[in-house]
Amino acid sequence: MGRRPRGYGPVVSYRGPDALWLVRHGQSTGNVANDEARRSDAELLDLQRDADVPLSELGEEQADAVGKWFSTLPAEQRPTLGLTSPYRRAHDTARRVLEHLPDVPLRVDERLRDRELGILDLHTAAGIAARFPEEAARRRHLGRFYHRPPGGESWADVALRLRSLLTDPMLELDGQRVLCVSHEAPIHLVRYIVEQLTESDLLAALRDAPIGNCSLTRFERPSPGEPLRVVDVGLVDPLPRNDVPATKEPRVGSDEK
Repeated sequence: MGRRPRGYGPVVSYRGPDALWLVRHGQSTGNVANDEARRSDAELLDLQRDADVPLSELGEEQADAVGKWFSTLPAEQRPTLGLTSPYRRAHDTARRVLEHLPDVPLRVDERLRDRELGILDLHTAAGIAARFPEEAARRRHLGRFYHRPPGGESWADVALRLRSLLTDPMLELDGQRVLCVSHEAPIHLVRYIVEQLTESDLLAALRDAPIGNCSLTRFERPSPGEPLRVVDVGLVDPLPRNDVPATKEPRVGSDEK
């Protein structure tokens, strides 16, 4: 059987939001450090605790641009609820976006946090190869989706916590238009869950559908009772419309900051 094209066909039909916007945080100082490490072949990133990595000045401008764009939508198309990762770069992005949507409440949910890298945290691809060669070999054997670094999470682990968020009755998401501010890996994995992608579909999406800083990925429910369907993936139109550059740094082995 041929592989089902991504973004088409049946998707998860749980009761839940009428619309789901996934926004990756704006450019962070970690993204800048990743880029500098790639250019210098450094083995380690000089950063603070992952949860404390802040936005860069450009990242703040990107978040403001997205907020301005949301404020131009008709009232019936705007978000009605905001959810954010507790990590500083995501929470500050959400706060800046919602300054332009003052009636939208914001909740923090740790299930939207970035993937935890355990002993590989702060290491570049060069650093992992040099300092953890056996772990690098294990990752090649298991593949990106199932490899769990010691003390960290696999992509499958992140998918599990996101499933619990999307179906959590305590969040009262039914009928809401939900804006989630998160990180690159969780956004790809929400696609994996909602669109019922396979492992190979997901890996293809990582290659073919990049999730840049402050990009928008949107799902809509065509009518009550119907499943969510993907509308946009990695949309960055709000940034150039507000004269703000879009950014997506090359990967250097560790997940983004």
